Amino acid sequence: QEDVSRGDVEEPRIILRMRKKALSPASRRACAQEVVSTGLCSQRRACRFLNLARSTFHYRGRPPTPAEEQLRQRLVELSREHPRYGYRRIAALLRPEGWRVGKRRIQRLRRAAGLRVPPTKRKVVRRGVSTGLPTTATHKNHVWTWDFIADATVRGGALKLLTILDEHTRECHVLWADRALKAKDVLPWLQQAIAQHGAPEYLRSDNGSEFIAKIVQQWLKEQRIKTIYIEPASPWQNGFVESFHGRFRDECLNREEFWTLTEARVVVGDYRRQYNEVRPHSRLGYESPAAFAARICPCPAPVGLRPLSAGHGQEKQKNLNSNQCSD
Repeated sequence: QEDVSRGDVEEPRIILRMRKKALSPASRRACAQEVVSTGLCSQRRACRFLNLARSTFHYRGRPPTPAEEQLRQRLVELSREHPRYGYRRIAALLRPEGWRVGKRRIQRLRRAAGLRVPPTKRKVVRRGVSTGLPTTATHKNHVWTWDFIADATVRGGALKLLTILDEHTRECHVLWADRALKAKDVLPWLQQAIAQHGAPEYLRSDNGSEFIAKIVQQWLKEQRIKTIYIEPASPWQNGFVESFHGRFRDECLNREEFWTLTEARVVVGDYRRQYNEVRPHSRLGYESPAAFAARICPCPAPVGLRPLSAGHGQEKQKNLNSNQCSD
């Protein structure tokens, strides 16, 4: 009874000493040798608890032969010469040199030498904070969307084009080409579009650095424009601007060759006017976006101001009723 009680007390102590689950005979032998050397229990009890044969406990591996030592040295040399090669490629390099080795043996030797390919660090994806729920546009200036599309001049110069689109009327408010565009560059174009067409209630975009910048988010918050940021690597959630970019590339960018930035701006500006005023849109009953917008909204809202919502009218009526009660 005394032995049983002592065993019940000491076996959990063995478990606490094991940092991870011991599966292979070598790992279980190492655990047994550790607890025996520290005096936690006897050799017999450690082998019984770890399901380890006592012959395995006393086993001592033979020293490596000269050929195995040469293989290990050559393995280390190749691994240092090619640090991004795994055990399969290292084995493929050893075989032409006359070494008769398999990939599993090379894997064991690399593990014993502490050699491994460092994992590639994943890039931390920055995401904007959406202030509005995903919404389908139901009227003009309800939801706008903006995004970039890239192209190049004949001489290899980069072109970055900013697009701002109304999701309901399909009007393209901004289509501007430049060599590079940052947050401080796109904000004036958004302000200009709002001054000409009125402010949207929601603004949809991806998580590009230009759209999630603090200066942009702060300005949108001050203007009471809610943001809708799509999920990373999910362009289908911003389908309106992606569809426009597909038509724009097919009908303009793939047909034109730009030699200079000025030429690109002129051609892109002409395409925007033709798209808004002339091109029939299949989703609008083959009307142009400008004609569709004029038909559904003959009396546009004051320029630069957002149309009053139903919630604003309810709040105004509530304030009126409270004033009457106080009188």
